[in-house]
Amino acid sequence: MKELLSTFGLSGKVALITGAACGLGAQAAEALARAGARVVISDILPEVAQETAAGIREQGGQALALKHDVTQESDWQAVVAEVVEACGGLDVLVNNAGIEQVGLITETRLEDFQRVHEINVSGVFLGLKHASRAMRPGGAAGRGGAIVNLSSVAGMVGVPGLGSYCSSKGAVRLLTKAAAVEFAALGYGIRVNSLHPAIVKTELGANVVRGFADVGLVADEAQAESLVQSMHPLGYGQPRDVASAILYLASDAACWINGTELVLDGGLSAR
Repeated sequence: MKELLSTFGLSGKVALITGAACGLGAQAAEALARAGARVVISDILPEVAQETAAGIREQGGQALALKHDVTQESDWQAVVAEVVEACGGLDVLVNNAGIEQVGLITETRLEDFQRVHEINVSGVFLGLKHASRAMRPGGAAGRGGAIVNLSSVAGMVGVPGLGSYCSSKGAVRLLTKAAAVEFAALGYGIRVNSLHPAIVKTELGANVVRGFADVGLVADEAQAESLVQSMHPLGYGQPRDVASAILYLASDAACWINGTELVLDGGLSAR
């Protein structure tokens, strides 16, 4: 049993988490650090990322913060190179950075639709591309490892008012599967899986609930809150629920899990 439990640990491993200055990403970084990983927090908000990294270090963990715009390929190249140089490798990538947008399809501007996809899909693609180059045999790290892509339950079922978000997260789901089978066929030793949370108690989650009222899908914010709560049989998820799932997929406990989607929705999609 002790040997089994040890597979959930990340001692000696290096993990890069994008969009980790706050919210779900910060919770994931803290969880992976507690499990023994040296975590790298990348974010477009470097000052906040530094504060989060400092908090992890104060708790005895190892953490580094880097500025990172996931839509820029040059940023990915620089960040991956710095992670490998500063930390001695790269074993885990968590593609967490993303944005949500509530809007009716008929009222959504093309540039806003494209922006959601640029961050949510292109950012994941670039992470897969450059992290795998470093992690595969012969790469700068060369130890293989695990990649966890943050999708959403909205990448599996349609949600009114979330057309742009649904399509972006659906793309992440299938991009994950394509990468998983490709990397396995090429012998990279890199597992790739996606996580699919429903609405979680974060600032982004609250913005989505308010957005349903703003676009006229419900009468007011109170009705939106009641509707969203009723959709989750086990109630809202918490950031720690997502962080725990990320830790599992990143660890050797999930060594035979590849190309799958782990749904975290309190039973929402089971109906």
